[in-house]
Amino acid sequence: MGVLLVTFLIGGLVTLISYWWYKDKLQREKLAWIPRVPGLPIIGNIMEFTDSTVFVPILLEHASKNDGLCYIDLFNRKLIVATNYDFLQFVLTSMNILDKSFEYKFFHKWLGMGLLNAREQRWKKSRKMLTPAFHFSILEQFVDIFDNNSSIMCELLQKEAIDSESVLNIFPYVAMSTLDIICESAMRVPIGAQKNHRSDYVFAVKDMCRIVVERVFSPIKMFDTLYPLTKDYYKEKRNLEIIHSRTLSVIRQRKKELEKEAVEGRGDYGGKKKMAFLDLLLQSTIDGRPLTEEEIRAEVDTFMFEGHDTTSAAISFTLYCLSEHEDVQRKAIEEQHRIFGKDKDRSVTHRELLDMKYLELVIKESLRIYPSVPFVGRLSDKDVKYKDGKIIPAGVGVLILISCVNLDPKIFPDPHKFDPSRFEHPDKIPPYSYLPFSAGSRNCIGQKFAILEMKAVISKVLRNFVLLPAGEAPIICAETILNSKNGVKVRLGKREWI
Repeated sequence: MGVLLVTFLIGGLVTLISYWWYKDKLQREKLAWIPRVPGLPIIGNIMEFTDSTVFVPILLEHASKNDGLCYIDLFNRKLIVATNYDFLQFVLTSMNILDKSFEYKFFHKWLGMGLLNAREQRWKKSRKMLTPAFHFSILEQFVDIFDNNSSIMCELLQKEAIDSESVLNIFPYVAMSTLDIICESAMRVPIGAQKNHRSDYVFAVKDMCRIVVERVFSPIKMFDTLYPLTKDYYKEKRNLEIIHSRTLSVIRQRKKELEKEAVEGRGDYGGKKKMAFLDLLLQSTIDGRPLTEEEIRAEVDTFMFEGHDTTSAAISFTLYCLSEHEDVQRKAIEEQHRIFGKDKDRSVTHRELLDMKYLELVIKESLRIYPSVPFVGRLSDKDVKYKDGKIIPAGVGVLILISCVNLDPKIFPDPHKFDPSRFEHPDKIPPYSYLPFSAGSRNCIGQKFAILEMKAVISKVLRNFVLLPAGEAPIICAETILNSKNGVKVRLGKREWI
């Protein structure tokens, strides 16, 4: 019996290795038209990317040597790295390369098959269902949430503005504010993250962001068979129990409220209806049936993740850029004076946010240099023909380096210079050469929501504080979301409003 078992195991191992070898051989043959980055046997190039601060620079170096196109090996997986304009335009517009690449699987336990992770056919249905949630008439109703929570953030920052010589990491303040905003917008439930840093939910969300990123880069944690041997496996289980139970509790509570309102025949709060993201999901159908509780949870958790970390990074880096460029900050505050007159403390309106044209240029330029999502991945489960008979093989991921595409000197001369005037004539910027929200069919569904939120928060900060340089540049980490190892440092002075 023992000999038979050993023989069976050896036979299975040989079969598995043979399959991997054959699959690898086929993919290499189809990828012969793309330069391969030399790597180590078996593990390939993975040891080059253990430090997230050098991840993008190394990939950019490899791609630059090969006309913006090369591929790397990560154990038994292959990944095409792209900054080549023609190639990335093809990938982003192709209706045959709509699935997300392998790395996104680490979000599955947290975000399920929500819009971020959904496979092609499910994604198309979900996107169609969710698009009405981001119509301008809906977005207008969230401006009060933006305004109220940015006011709380400024109250907390007032304590830091006593001494303009003190250096402050602005990121934690922004992160808690955007978490409050996204929770209240998505679920209509304030969680008070800014005033309750010890919240289990707040900690669980922050820790899950760290765990997912580490699984992408760790040669041990990336394997499902080895991951349970690590402490993060058990931390993830605990975090997901906290996050999912909170979301499900709110879903059930809101479902009861909607049923009660329907019976009583009244509108939301007896007045103008404020359609939260959760309300839309509870009233939607897919394939002719209502969404299950698990499907709703996945979409809510996805919306909260995508709308929290990305916006936190964008706002923080924009405030940093403003602190470093006094001339740009002066123009931005002139626009705020024109809009608010003598009353800087009144609530902003949707129309006024739309009128902040110069601030929008500032945000766009900040996103060009510091894109919240530094890269996106795509995958096809079938061979896709490129041009001249070239093949993008099934199962081979495509990594689009957004942070490098946005710095192309042919499109943006002196690309590292912060210059909002670049976007005064957007028609002069070629499509797919500026990708802060990705592009094509699978671009960011919430980009209008994000821009309005960024404007509201940054406007509030500008009206209350003078942003001063801290003399410490961020050490960029290209994780799933752009981050800084040493924080995002500024100094704050009190703004005299005349």
